[in-house]
Amino acid sequence: MPDTPARSAVPSTVVDANRLWVDSRLRARAQRQVEAPRLLRLGGPVPGGRVLELGTGRRGTGLRLALDTFGAAHADGVELFPASADACRAAVADLGDRVSVAAGDATRLTAPDGSYDAVFGYHVLHHAEDWRAVLREAARVLRPGGRLYSCEMTARIVDSRPLRAVSRHPADGDRPTPAGLAAACRAAGLEVTAQETRVAGCWTALVATRA
Repeated sequence: MPDTPARSAVPSTVVDANRLWVDSRLRARAQRQVEAPRLLRLGGPVPGGRVLELGTGRRGTGLRLALDTFGAAHADGVELFPASADACRAAVADLGDRVSVAAGDATRLTAPDGSYDAVFGYHVLHHAEDWRAVLREAARVLRPGGRLYSCEMTARIVDSRPLRAVSRHPADGDRPTPAGLAAACRAAGLEVTAQETRVAGCWTALVATRA
């Protein structure tokens, strides 16, 4: 499969079941038991750091992982859909002032330059209309030496007919590929320090550092 897919028509969505998977217990379990440990191995912890998660969803799993697995002291979250942001805020209420959740657009973050020691994104890029803008914003809000931790489903699966039939994604035929994601990180001013691609190229984990 070409690294940069042609911008041709992608299969249509018949039934959009995105939300059933994104906020499911199974998805949270995969995030806790597979993805976060893999990112920790690739990029290491962020002890005492202030971090940001892009696209928290309703459960707040990534925010908890930022604290419990990566050792951050505080985790902010941004979620595009206000109702999901509200649900996430309620789900992590027990964490008190260690977390904060706001509705917002990952392509236009309100945080000042150099605000965070790490930015986390669990399968958020392939949902974004302009995923390269998300990477540029992540790079902007990272402090020098700060790290981007990303897990992504790639174009190989996102633009496949079976997944498109049950899951709506931007239809421009330009979803991330492993090499394309790494190249976009470099274009945003990040150095890719580790990357691992699995499941026949359908899933990739990446850590990139701001110079």
